[in-house]
Amino acid sequence: MKPKVSIVVPIYNMEAYLERCLDALLTQTLTAIEIIAVNDGSTDRSGHILDRYARQDKRIIAIHKKNGGVSSARNEGMRAASGEFIGFVDPDDWVDGHMYETLYEQAVSEDADIVMCTYIREFGTHAKEKMFQLPEKVSYDGQEVRDHLLRRLIGPLNEEIASPELLDAWGTVWSKLYRADLLQRNGLSFVDLKIVGTNEDSLFNIHACYHARKFVFINKPFYHYWRVNDSSVTTGYKPDLKEQWFSLYQFMEDFIEANGLPSEYRQALHNRICLNTLGLGLNTISPGNKAPAYKKVQKLSAILRDRRIRQSFSRFETGRCSHVWRIFYSFAKFRFAIGYYLMLLAVERLRKIAR
Repeated sequence: MKPKVSIVVPIYNMEAYLERCLDALLTQTLTAIEIIAVNDGSTDRSGHILDRYARQDKRIIAIHKKNGGVSSARNEGMRAASGEFIGFVDPDDWVDGHMYETLYEQAVSEDADIVMCTYIREFGTHAKEKMFQLPEKVSYDGQEVRDHLLRRLIGPLNEEIASPELLDAWGTVWSKLYRADLLQRNGLSFVDLKIVGTNEDSLFNIHACYHARKFVFINKPFYHYWRVNDSSVTTGYKPDLKEQWFSLYQFMEDFIEANGLPSEYRQALHNRICLNTLGLGLNTISPGNKAPAYKKVQKLSAILRDRRIRQSFSRFETGRCSHVWRIFYSFAKFRFAIGYYLMLLAVERLRKIAR
């Protein structure tokens, strides 16, 4: 019997977390599922754990491949999927037992191409729900999908700028369920992180939302996003992040041009580039960057002097930001590297306290 939902799990050296993830998937109240677990060349015991689970439950399809990165593993999983809908779970995360039953029922009853829930950030000692200031359920039809979601995935406009922490909250793939035909018919796949650095999820969702007829948002946190894993691809110092993000921006710019999208999309991209100076800065001052402080300040100065970043800041309204962020982005806009550096140190300190 064809499964209702295929769940793709990309795995690389996750022996400490994999059992927790698979246990949560195997106890889903929706039983008509297949779990396509792709072992992406792990060098730890992840492959052995996966094979043991696959022997115990036929719903687990174990795929072993050479290491190619998370995008490659997800693409492999999508090719193997046979379900009516496709979901994604990262192997260090877990989901509530009724997540996929709830999302599937909403997808069927609403005839939706994409259904999204919210998530909880798990820090080991405590947890924090990612808050979306929206009703319990919101449906977007036709052009509304582009007006409310597609453009937001490119970047924020107007009052959205005031919350840079929500920049990519809509872009995650693991909080969503996709109609398989939507992905297959339009040939959607993930771009290699070596090219874009991060946000391969957002790029994927930009294309998915462009083709989607209906999107349903469920304002309930069914997904648990583990933030303690130091080996995650989203942690650590990335020396090439600026160049990779410029490739990401080029993908977005090409998408806007190719589809003749209105000028507000270009402004949204400019705003993304400006807000992302926070991420570029935090990456630069990361403990993983062993350069002395003065070298870090020099690199921050070079980032702010970059032509593309200066061009985006020339159109950026710092007045839309809250007071603290207005100061931070004013330093960035006017290329005050020392102030930018000191603010980044303060932001990093506050992030650690907030955890």
